Amino acid sequence: MSSMSPTQPAPAPGDVFATTRWTVVLAAGRRSEPEADAALEELCRTYWYPLYAFVRRQGCSHEDAEDLTQAFFARFLAKDYPEGLSQEKGRFRAFLLAAMKHFLANEWDRAHSQKRGGGAAFLPLAWEEADSWYQSELADYLSPDKLYDRAWAVTLLERVINHLRDQSVAEGHAKFFEKLRPFLTAGNSSIRYGEVAAALDLSEGAARVAVHRLRQRYREALRQEIAQTLADPAQAEEEIRALFSAFAN
Repeated sequence: MSSMSPTQPAPAPGDVFATTRWTVVLAAGRRSEPEADAALEELCRTYWYPLYAFVRRQGCSHEDAEDLTQAFFARFLAKDYPEGLSQEKGRFRAFLLAAMKHFLANEWDRAHSQKRGGGAAFLPLAWEEADSWYQSELADYLSPDKLYDRAWAVTLLERVINHLRDQSVAEGHAKFFEKLRPFLTAGNSSIRYGEVAAALDLSEGAARVAVHRLRQRYREALRQEIAQTLADPAQAEEEIRALFSAFAN
């Protein structure tokens, strides 16, 4: 693991701000610009499931939640939302939920009156898996808003883990990643460095370095991923704390 290439230096705050997907979308406003449209679609493609879970928690069936979420995206991707909708302090997470709440309050009857399956599939999403994910969460005690935040946090963490796995595979360190992955979120006291060292044929000191380096990469990848959903990347740490509070009962 000690031979793994170091992560690239974190971009300067100004560089992060310039490349933030949500910043690009906000800068374009209602105009149709290829870069902004692609950024908005990528954000929606990544974070669609929390909205689906929110709608399900409102008491909708899987079929109705799918229809409503798809109908919402048809409007949202066309940037057909109220001019007065708050940007929610520059957070895409909050902006998306506010837009969905407005949509449900004003379009519920219209969306239900449409023939099921009659609309175009605006995003190729894993609807067939959505209900299984929802059922596995066993989160009936959570409010719709709390479930939305928790689903968002889970989606974010899975995306970061997958990114790190892909990096490790590309670098030829897939085995190291799979062995060390359980320690990304484990407390230091629960890490048995001797077992890690034996599994990877390392000294215990090298195993400690390996865990430390992967955790550094994890934290930076998490910060960069969440920054993509903010207008101001300086809010990343605050947003991370807010999302992880969703796991508190």
